[in-house]
Amino acid sequence: MTAGAALGAATVRARVPVDLHRAAGRTAELVTFRGLPDDGEHLACLVPPRDTRAPLVRLHSECLTGDVFGSTRCDCGPQLDEALNLLAVHGGVLLYLRQEGRGIGLYNKLDTYLLQDRGTDTFEANRLIGRGADERDYLAAAVMLRTLGLHRVRLLTNNPDKVRQLRDHGIDIAETLPTGVHLTPGNAAYLEAKARSGHHLPVRGPETEVRA
Repeated sequence: MTAGAALGAATVRARVPVDLHRAAGRTAELVTFRGLPDDGEHLACLVPPRDTRAPLVRLHSECLTGDVFGSTRCDCGPQLDEALNLLAVHGGVLLYLRQEGRGIGLYNKLDTYLLQDRGTDTFEANRLIGRGADERDYLAAAVMLRTLGLHRVRLLTNNPDKVRQLRDHGIDIAETLPTGVHLTPGNAAYLEAKARSGHHLPVRGPETEVRA
């Protein structure tokens, strides 16, 4: 699929009161899409006012265990909270992408937890069940942004693959802003594996100071 292909159309825009804890009581707008290049029911969360020249954008991959149940095995829930808090201040867009387990799905992700409990890191556990270490593709995200009229953005991420893929799909990344390092005793090994995989995270190993 080429970056200039005509894909995607917004279908529904619904105003939603965002939880006070997560976004300072701001009211967001949720947007659904049709005609995306995959079958995911992805959502855009628009928080006004946003910079029309290069709005703040966060691509957040769904994590039921972290986002909803508050699992401390990963940093997904804190990253979602951080993004919504920043959007409450600056405005912008959060794309909530249905890519559970880096694209392998919820049940497969839970299977990999059993391997991780035996000492396998999160990426190798994916491979051991016959899946890719990270199967996420951000073409749908690029289409969503273009459908919303956003061609130049400031991207909140520590993941260089998101930057590379969005640029490959025709989105101009004006600036990359790092997320915080949400390090706890429960997710230290997970964050160390992300750092080894290329994420820009100052996580050095078990001796790293843990911050709540």
